[in-house]
Amino acid sequence: MEDDLVMIFFSAHGVPLSFVEDAGDPYRDQMEDCISLITAELKSRGINNEHTLAYQALDVLQFSNFCQRRVGPVQWLKPYTDEVIAELGKQAVKSLLVVPVRYNILSIKTRFSGNFVSEHIETLEEIDMEYKNLALESGIEHWDRVPALCCNPKFISDLADAVIEALPSALISNRNSSMEAEGDPDPVPYAIISQFSLIFAFLLFLSLRVSLHSRNFLKPWFLV
Repeated sequence: MEDDLVMIFFSAHGVPLSFVEDAGDPYRDQMEDCISLITAELKSRGINNEHTLAYQALDVLQFSNFCQRRVGPVQWLKPYTDEVIAELGKQAVKSLLVVPVRYNILSIKTRFSGNFVSEHIETLEEIDMEYKNLALESGIEHWDRVPALCCNPKFISDLADAVIEALPSALISNRNSSMEAEGDPDPVPYAIISQFSLIFAFLLFLSLRVSLHSRNFLKPWFLV
C-alpha cells in the first residue's frame, strides 16, 4: 500500500463542552494548534496525507452517566473517535495511523510534544484493542499507532532543557515573594543573585549538552 493512502488519525482526550464554551478552557484551540504544527512539519518533509481529529469517547460515556445522575445531560467535545472511525469505514478508508495527542509546551522556546508521555490504558486498551477492533469491523484493513514518547532521548533532552530554562524564573519568583514579605525596598541584592542564577543555569545547560554529546560519541566504542 502506498504511504500517501494512509489517513493520519489524531485522537485526543474528550472534555465536557461547557469547559470550553462556558469556562473558557483553551483545550480545543490548543489541540487544533498542536495538530496544525504537526501537519505543517509533516508537509515541510513532503508528507501530505489526509488527516482528521476526534475526541476519545469511551471514558466520556461512563463519566457522562455519572454526571447525568447528578447534574443532568453533559455534552462533550465532538466528533467522537468511535463515531469517526465508523464513518471512515463507510467512506472506504482502508488504512489508519492513529496519533494519540495532547498539548504540551515543553519550554519557553515553545517546543511542542504532540504525543502522550507514556503508554497507559488509553493507548494500550482503548486504542490498541477497542478502537482497533471497531476499525476492523468497520472495514478498515490496516491499523497502526504512533508509540508514546516514554523515555525517548530527544524527549528527555527537551524536558531537561525545560527544567533548566525554568530554574532562574522560579528563583526570581521566590526572591520577589521574599522581598514583599520582608518589605525590603532594595532590589539590588536580588537582581545580582538573579543574574548569577541565569549564568549558573546556562553553564549547567552547557555541561549537560557536552555530557550527552560525549556519551553518544563514546557509546560505539563501548559496544565494540
